[in-house]
Amino acid sequence: MPGTKVISDIAGKVWKIEAAAGARVAKDDTVLILESMKMEIPVTAPRAGTVIEVYFKEGDVVGEGDAVAMLE
Repeated sequence: MPGTKVISDIAGKVWKIEAAAGARVAKDDTVLILESMKMEIPVTAPRAGTVIEVYFKEGDVVGEGDAVAMLE
């Protein structure tokens, strides 16, 4: 199965990484949480899998539509 990108629906600052590389996630599990306009917005896994890589670190700014992580 090819890798699947985890995409952010909004722009914001990475507040907390919930699933680091190597973590197993289920569909709709939170991979990371963005802070946008004083709200915490979860970015979730589109399917079950293992996180291969998280492309951002806490404090980084993410744009709408950016790939934030890759699932195996």
